Amino acid sequence: MSLPHLAEFGWRATVLAVSPEHVEGLRDPLLLETVPSSTRVVRTPALSARRTRYFGVGNLALRAFPFLKREGDRLFSTEHFDLVFFSTTAFPVMALGRHWLKRRRVPYVLDFQDPWFSEYFGSNGETPPGGRFKYRMSQKLAQWLEPYVVKKASHIISVSPGYREMLLKRYEWLGSESFTVLPFGAAQGDFDCARSSKVEQRFFDPSDGMTHWVYVGCAGTSMSFTARAFLCAVADARRADSARWKNVRIHFIGTDYAPAEQARKTIQPIAGELGLSEIVEEVTDRIPYLQALHCMLDADALIVLGSDDPTYTPSKIYPYILANKPLLVLAHKQSSAVDVLRATNAGTMVTFATGESISEVSQRIGSAWFASVPADRPMTDWTAMARYSAREMTRKLCAVFDVAVLTQRVTTSANGQQRESSHL
Repeated sequence: MSLPHLAEFGWRATVLAVSPEHVEGLRDPLLLETVPSSTRVVRTPALSARRTRYFGVGNLALRAFPFLKREGDRLFSTEHFDLVFFSTTAFPVMALGRHWLKRRRVPYVLDFQDPWFSEYFGSNGETPPGGRFKYRMSQKLAQWLEPYVVKKASHIISVSPGYREMLLKRYEWLGSESFTVLPFGAAQGDFDCARSSKVEQRFFDPSDGMTHWVYVGCAGTSMSFTARAFLCAVADARRADSARWKNVRIHFIGTDYAPAEQARKTIQPIAGELGLSEIVEEVTDRIPYLQALHCMLDADALIVLGSDDPTYTPSKIYPYILANKPLLVLAHKQSSAVDVLRATNAGTMVTFATGESISEVSQRIGSAWFASVPADRPMTDWTAMARYSAREMTRKLCAVFDVAVLTQRVTTSANGQQRESSHL
């Protein structure tokens, strides 16, 4: 999302990435249409997941680490780079920042899109993705690597204020000046690309006379609270006026990141329990990005399920707003999504606090949304929305880069003068 705007603010990026054939899961070649043709991408191989899984290792970061290091070393040996920016959830590769800082004196900036070391699953009793053993091993690695990498970072960006507070509490040697909270930006160009492409969504027919409500995105265990509260509100409203619901269909699409053969439905069981199976549909398969945007554009109304984790920032909130449809957002009261919705007036928002019951939240959803489901597009404040655009977020990102590079140059110069004075 930043690549189309970097040049405007004085930066040119070389992207170091793993070749698609070595990456498991969904491949979305059309996503490349949103990347400027002028962007230079250097790709590396990785160890075969089929072979490494024999030894219990499937993690992409571990499979690709030696190849990313080798290619990065080669690039540094032939070209000049001012900064390394890690914006990935393949967290172990961030350790390369320390390597290149030591070898090349090039500063690095970290972008925490999710927590690296997290105690979420340890505290709530839920089964983590991949099972408890693998999760425990990955968290042991994170517990060791995270402080090693964070210690020498020139700056840390996080999509959520909660992640910043988590790290400040964990490492007393960090200061608030080391952080910038910078969520993902709203990329209007992606919607333009979706409209001009030949991609179509296959999950519902927008011209079949039905009213289609849509949620696109993961619906894991952390969202089971809001999913149940929403569906309980639907069940109550349907019992009160069944005729009104004959033509309503609610679609939950792309709810599980796991491969199709391992995916499990999390919404449909709740719907069945509440007698909503005939109006609620769930597709677990993760879908391509532009197809997801088409689902939003074809919908009559959109739903955003928030997490029960107060630090969670739903980056999907921006495309949901840009789709310009009646919108219901369910979010923890401490989520940054709350501030975005209040500033832009882009939809109906229902918040909840930790410890509240499902019935309390369900009743609020019923009062706020089902009492009179908006039929018209929201009165979005697009001037306020500009503050959250991909261009504006890139401007702030580049300002962080500028300071990091200047600070490193001053530090390097000062160290050089000290060594020269000592030598003399």
